[in-house]
Amino acid sequence: MQFAQRLQHCETSAIRELFKLLGKPGIISFAGGFPDPGLFDVDGLRAASVDALAHWPGAALQYGATEGFGPLKEQIALYSANKSAPLQEQDFIVTTGSQQALDLIGKCLITPGDKVIVEGPTFLATIQCFRLYGAEVISAPIDEQGVQVDALEQLICEHQPKLVYLIPTFGNPSGAMLSLERRKRVLELAAQYQVLVVEDDPYGDLYFDAPPPPSLLALSKDVPGSRDWLAHCGSLSKILSPGLRLGWLVGPPALLANAVMCKQFSDANTSTYAQATAAAYLQSNRLPQAVTQVRKVYAERAACMAEQLRTQLGDAVSFVQPGGGMFFWVRLTGAHGGERDATAFSQRAVEQLVAFVPGAPFFAENPDASCFRMSFATSDLERIAEGIARMARAL
Repeated sequence: MQFAQRLQHCETSAIRELFKLLGKPGIISFAGGFPDPGLFDVDGLRAASVDALAHWPGAALQYGATEGFGPLKEQIALYSANKSAPLQEQDFIVTTGSQQALDLIGKCLITPGDKVIVEGPTFLATIQCFRLYGAEVISAPIDEQGVQVDALEQLICEHQPKLVYLIPTFGNPSGAMLSLERRKRVLELAAQYQVLVVEDDPYGDLYFDAPPPPSLLALSKDVPGSRDWLAHCGSLSKILSPGLRLGWLVGPPALLANAVMCKQFSDANTSTYAQATAAAYLQSNRLPQAVTQVRKVYAERAACMAEQLRTQLGDAVSFVQPGGGMFFWVRLTGAHGGERDATAFSQRAVEQLVAFVPGAPFFAENPDASCFRMSFATSDLERIAEGIARMARAL
């Protein structure tokens, strides 16, 4: 069987492959990017499912509009307005998770040979998605304040990319948060060079103390011309339930029109039952309380992970403590002649029954082999302490 040439540019996810090693009894995993299922509002979702079938029985169980289920679009518009980014229903479409939104962007915009700029490091699945459509993926450097905008401008001028993909708020895997000043500058670059900036924002509500700066979408109203060159991907996966597979894509009208056409070819419409359930849940106004509880628990776990890394690994590692999200991005320093290869370290860690993700696959180019990603989201304080003690034994 001869497969499409575009598959030659892709490989399976390093994270998914790692999961195959995690079947050992007693293993503690910091590898996944999953929310904690113990924090799902099961009672609220159960009631919302009943309400959805009571209020929209025919629509919830039938095919639906490709653009999205009307009552859910109303609730997403309200949710966005509460974050200072008012939307009209024609400004966005509902997608099967924000991952589909990224796939639709790639499908609609990327011609083989096009150049795309991403952060280095960035979300692994985005690199894979854009490469699948034939893009040459270029890394822009980041620091704890997100993408370095001067370097980004140089790369835009040099490569004239089809698009720039960013996770401005609590990036995956970096945990970095783009500063307000840099956010405004990114929007200015989008308008100046007429290059589409894609803002992926699944973690923006998961802050621990002060809220993050407004999203690029919210700020775009203050930067003339930038809204014409901005796409925004939102998601309910990290704040409600990934099992619902619900996200949305905000973008210029021409992009949305083509995305709707391509979505018709792939799944016709996102599950109307899931959309109706989410609409009923958002109408119940339970989400703010649920997210507040998630923030509280994640903040405690992040503080614990930082303390344990400092106490048990000491100067063998360095990191910037995140102010939200789900991840730590850790670098092996090689102090005292110690380990600097995160892949080798991770292999020894699995033998000690603890897992994390080596950082190299998160780079589109020039990977930093000394880095690795840890998630605190699904481990309680005791397991975090024990897991990092096992990591210390693996050093």
